[in-house]
Amino acid sequence: MILHNVGFDHRHDADFRIDRPAGSGDNLLLILKTDAVFTLNGQDVTVPKNSFFLFPVGMPQQYRSVPQQSFANDWMHFLFEGEEEAMFRERGIPFAVPVPLSHTEFYSFCIKAIADEYSSAHLYRSDSILHFFWLICNKVSEQIQEQAVPERSSRYEILLTVRNQLYANPFWEWSVNWAAHQTRMSRSALQHHYKAQFGVSFMQDVIAARISYACTLLRTTDMTVHDIGMQCGYKNYEHFARQFRSQCGMTPGQFRQNRGGKSS
Repeated sequence: MILHNVGFDHRHDADFRIDRPAGSGDNLLLILKTDAVFTLNGQDVTVPKNSFFLFPVGMPQQYRSVPQQSFANDWMHFLFEGEEEAMFRERGIPFAVPVPLSHTEFYSFCIKAIADEYSSAHLYRSDSILHFFWLICNKVSEQIQEQAVPERSSRYEILLTVRNQLYANPFWEWSVNWAAHQTRMSRSALQHHYKAQFGVSFMQDVIAARISYACTLLRTTDMTVHDIGMQCGYKNYEHFARQFRSQCGMTPGQFRQNRGGKSS
């Protein structure tokens, strides 16, 4: 992905307006924090706050603040590279269609992380930007799928918050006790409801999140496999390698070699 620019929590007065009839020459991702008026196919449409919107390359970008209201959003201008657009489309996220979001603070957290990395000189700056971008895409995709099923219970929302934290920070020291405390459930109730909602136990999800993060690091960095294990929350390499093989059917080193990742 080529990131051209990114902005976190940008705020404007009531006269704010963007009018680019030919687009900006790249994709524009928006996380709306206030209501806004979009001109789509010649018609003005009010898009509510807490929405995701993605302008594709070449599409006119015309949107403005609601009359007599201020405007706030997060945004990023970027281009896909290689097979990235195909990977994006596989997630079922539409272009030029508002997607209502819950927990918008999570998406803003990711945009802020991207903005921080973009302005940094960090060694793994590009890899970190990609990690947070795909995290946004994955969660928007899940949001779309969840909106296609009947309304969930408040318990589901609480569990989803915990799960979002888990996948955003797989390297933390996660435990059933911590999750039970966060959700105000007993250990047994937490484990029962978590598996009923997501199809896996909480600790199985911890492993899946860590191994997914490890796969990203193996593909995109030159960190040693031992360091990657530590980065993903494992205190010894043998435990990491055993769980990696169980999840992926091969060792971390074999995965890196087979998937064309950077060598240690």
